[in-house]
Amino acid sequence: MIGYIEGKLLKKENERVLILANQLGYEVLLPAVVMETIQHKALGDPLELYIYYHQTERQPKPVLIGFNMEVEKEFFQYFISVEDIGPMKAVKAMNMPVRDIARAIENGDITALRRLKGVGNRTAQKIVATLSGKMDKFALIRKGEAPPVTPVEDYSQLVLDVLTKQLGHKPADAKQMIAGALTRNPAIVTPEELFDEIYRGEEFA
Repeated sequence: MIGYIEGKLLKKENERVLILANQLGYEVLLPAVVMETIQHKALGDPLELYIYYHQTERQPKPVLIGFNMEVEKEFFQYFISVEDIGPMKAVKAMNMPVRDIARAIENGDITALRRLKGVGNRTAQKIVATLSGKMDKFALIRKGEAPPVTPVEDYSQLVLDVLTKQLGHKPADAKQMIAGALTRNPAIVTPEELFDEIYRGEEFA
């Protein structure tokens, strides 16, 4: 099972790239939102991708799907759990940042979800019905670049680590977000509650 590839960019097409790693060339499909982030790379440049490995009886030929961050791959795994959205359809549909898709799901914004390639009204409704309530941490991903519990110091550090190491926030910004959340709601006792309060604060910022 392949979960991560680090190598050199050999070829770049509309929806896929070829990466040379350890003298092997790996063809990797990229969602449009990921492809946009590597447009500036030239052939021979280093490239690192987290990989979703797809192979079934109906799809015996292995397919590798690449992401810049592990949290994007995690979102993808949630996304394909929706009825009628398989991995190949999901690759084509993800033409918006994960953060924006996650917020649209949490807000029940069917209009925004219909902007995803190949997603109509019925599928958008299924996405909301299946994933609503599970997208908070994905909605916190930094644009252009995820919460695992306990005394305040412990879970604050845990949330700080996720905000900085997985979601791309600067340490100073992350500390400010945590402090603001605890000020607004001193009754917070779990990291989940802290993430919820941070998400609310970001939403109305």
